[in-house]
Amino acid sequence: MPATDEVKLDNASKLGSLTKKIKSHQGMVIGSVIVFTVIAIALLAPLLAPHDPYQQDLMKRLLPPVWDSRGSWEHIFGTDHLGRDYLSRLIYGARISLLIGIGAAIISGLIGTIMGVMAGYFGGRVDMVVTFLITVRLSMPVVLVALAVVAIVGGSLQVVITVLGLLLWDRFAVVMRSSTLQVRSMDYVAAAQAVGCSVSRVLMTEVMPNVVNNLIVITTIEIAHAIILEAALSFLGLGVQPPLPSWGLMVSEGKDMMLFEPWLITIPGVALFLLVLAINLMGDGVRDITAPENRN
Repeated sequence: MPATDEVKLDNASKLGSLTKKIKSHQGMVIGSVIVFTVIAIALLAPLLAPHDPYQQDLMKRLLPPVWDSRGSWEHIFGTDHLGRDYLSRLIYGARISLLIGIGAAIISGLIGTIMGVMAGYFGGRVDMVVTFLITVRLSMPVVLVALAVVAIVGGSLQVVITVLGLLLWDRFAVVMRSSTLQVRSMDYVAAAQAVGCSVSRVLMTEVMPNVVNNLIVITTIEIAHAIILEAALSFLGLGVQPPLPSWGLMVSEGKDMMLFEPWLITIPGVALFLLVLAINLMGDGVRDITAPENRN
């Protein structure tokens, strides 16, 4: 059998094995379905939203959801205190949550991965400096620092993404440093160094492919972390500013009426819970499937 056919069969076998592992991991399947459903809703928000999420109608303020005896199918999830359709704001709010989570994870991932890989590969003074920076960062409470910065600079979508991205890199740095330390001692890295490969080539072709699994897991964790922090900042009035339909802001706007209209905080709260839970389930699934004992 030609070598190319053997390679194709081997790749097909690995793909089939990976697919079987994914299907057998219930947590990852459930998490993936929820996450990709939310992503599809966010992308198709203009088509799925029954009303303009910014349109106000004070004559229809605080209408209950459809399952209430006073509700109607015109506003399935009711309306808020300004008469805006709650379902439409929930759909558009998915965009804000995903944008903040992914944006903050990209910024923090770039910073933490570069620092962690450099510290793990070069060691010595580089490792000392990075370890010191990680220690300093861990001594700073994220929520309080984010509150202070946003209060000074001003709350907006771009500011929230930037602030969270600059505060959540420590976990990336710690995990990438430890992963790189393990990979650095492997024979294939020593072989690449022995044949004269440049540092950048060794890092990109030998180190990064072998630590990317850990990077994916940490990314899912930090996306969920950023979404929760954005909701906390918006709840305190220092995150995404009105009239943007942030889920955390929706909870904040409904907290004064929670005893009389509990659905105002229950609906966005459940949406946040399900999204964060699904992202964490996906991360756990990736970790379990890519664990060394499960790779073959």
